[in-house]
Amino acid sequence: MGEQSKSIRVQGGLLLFGVALAAAVAAIGWRALENDSAAEPDNAAAADSIEMLEQRAQEAGNDAGPWQQLAFARFDRGEFSAAAKAYREAIARAGDQAVLWSALGESLVMASQADPLPGEALSAFRKALSLDSKDPRARYFLAVKRDLDGDHDGAIGDWLALLADTPPGAPWETDLARTIDQVGRINGIETAARLEAVQAGRKTALADAAVVQGLSAGSAIPGPSAAQLQAAGGIPPGEQREMAEGMVARLEARLKSDPTNLDGWVMLMRSRQTLGQGDLAQKALADAIAANPSSAGRLRQEAELLGLR
Repeated sequence: MGEQSKSIRVQGGLLLFGVALAAAVAAIGWRALENDSAAEPDNAAAADSIEMLEQRAQEAGNDAGPWQQLAFARFDRGEFSAAAKAYREAIARAGDQAVLWSALGESLVMASQADPLPGEALSAFRKALSLDSKDPRARYFLAVKRDLDGDHDGAIGDWLALLADTPPGAPWETDLARTIDQVGRINGIETAARLEAVQAGRKTALADAAVVQGLSAGSAIPGPSAAQLQAAGGIPPGEQREMAEGMVARLEARLKSDPTNLDGWVMLMRSRQTLGQGDLAQKALADAIAANPSSAGRLRQEAELLGLR
């Protein structure tokens, strides 16, 4: 396979872990918020300008959060080198967060004009995995590396393992399955039965957990209607991000006034995961347990279904 086709495959694969904002908005839980008049995006207060985010970051001191927000905004605008720079600043303040390392790696991949997987990006993905062996973005891209090196079956195996660990509704779920199928077809490797087995195992495990443990991380948390998904997908990416984060903020505020709402905490964890905010998902789990110590076991089980450890 020539270098051009390899590069195309890597760039196409980036759809898996790019912004995926329509799916992120959908995963937050429309039914719980659909009566909230503030759920409509406020264009007058559309996302803070880059200049404002830059100022907040410069004034952040040791807080990595504003740098992460700036990096995401830069990535969303297609300013990948600038996003990588901001992620480096976030890492300098919170170098123990896998999500920052894998986000840095993705930014470097997108910024590269020649090398489909630059060395610094690979190092960032490996660092992410050293901090969190389940980090989905790092696992995906390191499998891409195997594919580019000619180990197509090994790459497919890694992607299948990632799919098996992928929480239902994750924004990369459909594209990951499609990538497995396409790479298999290109290289004459059978994947249909393997995909079917993984998907069946995911459904069975989720159903068993929900029935036996009374968990709600799966079907008990409502998803959006087709019309709502279509509406979310039609919003420009920057506004989708604002809409998603606004909905999450309102959900979080509601939980402060009603901290016994266990399903709400699960929804918050799922939303943070879907937005790529693994650290905030972990914080939501910790806050939920602190507010509901007698339900700590159930909350940890819910978190595990969502890929939180």
